[in-house]
Amino acid sequence: MSSAVTKVAQPAESEAARQATGPAPTEPGSTEPAPTGAETTGAGTTGPGTAGPGASGPGTPGHSGSSGPRGPAIDYSGYPLVAAKHPWRWVGTAAVALGVAAVAWSLATNPRWEWGVVAQWFTAQSVINGLLETLKLTAISGILGFVLGFVLALMRLSASPLLVSVSWTFSWIFRSTPLLVQMLLWYNLGYLYEKVSLGIPFTDVRFFEVQTTTLISQFAAAVLGLTLNQAAYSAEIIRGGILSVDQGQLEAAAALGIPAWRRSTRIVLPQAMRAILPTAFNEIIGLVKGTSIVYVLAYSELFYTVQVIYNRTQQVLPLLLVATLWYVVITSVLSVFQYYIERHYSKGAVRTLPLTPLQKARKFFATHAVAPNRARSPR
Repeated sequence: MSSAVTKVAQPAESEAARQATGPAPTEPGSTEPAPTGAETTGAGTTGPGTAGPGASGPGTPGHSGSSGPRGPAIDYSGYPLVAAKHPWRWVGTAAVALGVAAVAWSLATNPRWEWGVVAQWFTAQSVINGLLETLKLTAISGILGFVLGFVLALMRLSASPLLVSVSWTFSWIFRSTPLLVQMLLWYNLGYLYEKVSLGIPFTDVRFFEVQTTTLISQFAAAVLGLTLNQAAYSAEIIRGGILSVDQGQLEAAAALGIPAWRRSTRIVLPQAMRAILPTAFNEIIGLVKGTSIVYVLAYSELFYTVQVIYNRTQQVLPLLLVATLWYVVITSVLSVFQYYIERHYSKGAVRTLPLTPLQKARKFFATHAVAPNRARSPR
């Protein structure tokens, strides 16, 4: 009886409406489908058993197990894209651009810079010779300083109290005294020791003996001062880089039976280089500029050569600018080397290496070369 009443009370519905709404649950003992909430409440309304907008349960659009009607997908292609506005960024950019323009205008229009004199002496033979001496001092002192610093770092990390004490004392002394004082001390070492000899200690046996003033020349004093000062700082840089590697990796490598030397060279150092390289290159750049202090020994490096020239010509500012530009060139080249070496050792830290400036330029021109062709292509 209930089935018949329901059937009479319900309005007739088309086959298309039945397919759209899907099969409805039936009442107990009935063979006919029962009306849904949408059928009893009317089109466009939600009744009991139906999901409202934003619901995520069964019967809502987008639910995988839904048996109810699915609404049409929303098309967002007509919505405009509005970029975020950063007014203060533009204000800061404009202020910096004005400052850069003012500096460039001053450099270009102030005749007291004497750019003609700078161009005349920039590639002079005496200046080039001084530049080569600066590069030689930097290369020798940098290599010897980092080799000695590596040894001192290993001594500091050893289990021997004597080695640890010697390494710590070395770094403490040479980091506590100015480089100028160290250099003058080495140059005047002959006042303390007339001869330097090599033999068996506490005996009269001598294998080698030479006058200190002959052995410690201007170049030797400069190399000694720069090398030992650089070694004290390099030891701490390398020690910090080694300590930055997780100790668990060493323990895992030791558990696998990897020899100690191979653990150090193949596991520890490649990872430590990522922490060592930025500071190490800063030290090398500082060493390039630190060679200028050798002028106190009257050694003909770049800065001393420039001093000799402007003392003779009285063109102080242009000659100082010559030295400044050469230091900028050297440090810029070192910065390029630093970028590529750091990029090489970052392979274990990033999934994809950053693009080099050349790769960025190729990508830019490739992208902008294809765009006009796309614009001209018919749609």
